[in-house]
Amino acid sequence: QVQLVESGGGLVQAGSSLRLSCAASVRTFHAYAMGWFRQAPGKEREFVAAISRGGGSTEYADSVKGRFTISRDNTNNTASLQMNSLKPEDTAIYYCALGTVVSTYARHYINWGQGTQVTVSS
Repeated sequence: QVQLVESGGGLVQAGSSLRLSCAASVRTFHAYAMGWFRQAPGKEREFVAAISRGGGSTEYADSVKGRFTISRDNTNNTASLQMNSLKPEDTAIYYCALGTVVSTYARHYINWGQGTQVTVSS
């Protein structure tokens, strides 16, 4: 059974940085794209960033481009999301997910973690 576990969330002030991690319990981690999504209170889940199987291709939501960086380590079955210059509007639960392709659409992701809360105060 595939498990994804996010960590690294917390409460920070605007302008700060956080690094989220996602640990995957799947032997074929290298065969999947990885994505990060987020869901703010009262809003739908939205795409944040994605990375290809080998890490050579990435995609970002316009709202985080230039501030967030997605990466992965296929040796250790982990993915990370470095978040800099955080804004109050980044407040949300952040989820990592295994995907069949690099995509902005949640339907292309087949396994999801439980999420980690990120709260950015002004």
